[in-house]
Amino acid sequence: MVVQTPAVVSGRTPKPVQIPTRSPWTPPPRRRPLHADCLRVDADRYEVRFGGRVVGFIEIVGPVYVVLAGARRDRAVEIAQSLLFDMAVATLEMQARGD
Repeated sequence: MVVQTPAVVSGRTPKPVQIPTRSPWTPPPRRRPLHADCLRVDADRYEVRFGGRVVGFIEIVGPVYVVLAGARRDRAVEIAQSLLFDMAVATLEMQARGD
């Protein structure tokens, strides 16, 4: 701890104030990247798997990739839209990790 003495105000000397020292910054642990398997199941739809498990689907609607989370297409829920396929896959990766 560092002891800092405040300036004297109106003739009386205040008590020294203890300022805590900074703890060293430690970076967060690195996560192993998940490897996605993207299988085109229709002209406008991809099935995305991580670790052999279906985590969602990506549908192509015009220039937009619609991200659907869920193991079954009929029950999957839209969670995002992206203009980049890689971002759509990354969204499903975060969903699979629980981030």
